Amino acid sequence: MAYQRVLLAYDGTAQGRSALREGAILARRFRAKVFLLSVVAETPGLRIAEGQLPGAVSQHLESFRKVLETGVENLRRLGLEPDSKLMVGEPSVEIGAYARQIKADLVVVSHRKQSLVERWWVGATGGYLVDRIDCSLLISRLHIDDATVERELRRIEAEEAAAKPGP
Repeated sequence: MAYQRVLLAYDGTAQGRSALREGAILARRFRAKVFLLSVVAETPGLRIAEGQLPGAVSQHLESFRKVLETGVENLRRLGLEPDSKLMVGEPSVEIGAYARQIKADLVVVSHRKQSLVERWWVGATGGYLVDRIDCSLLISRLHIDDATVERELRRIEAEEAAAKPGP
């Protein structure tokens, strides 16, 4: 099994950064095309904020653009050239739709424990994705730091160098 098109759903959280690193390692190992997606959750709170403070949504969008740009920069430092996209809506719906659109082989998302109230309010993203995508889903729960990524990338590069035919 080789992944050719990997979608990394990225939100900029600590868990999201670890998932980005884990997805990057897999993409490098399989020489996959990488797609980076950030989704601004369209929540009742955001709509209320816009009603009370005009421009709140555009400020929120701008902060997510910066998150997305940071993700792109991090992936480039790891030797990948991602296509990136920012969307607004229900994250699980948008991730699923984009995965189908790009014909992803693998979707990588982060996991953050939620309280019962948060889970009820936000919904079951993972359950929705499993039912709505036609590819593998990796729910990253590992903490992967920069040192681990560097170690893995050196291992991948050494394996690639060893596999190349000599002169």
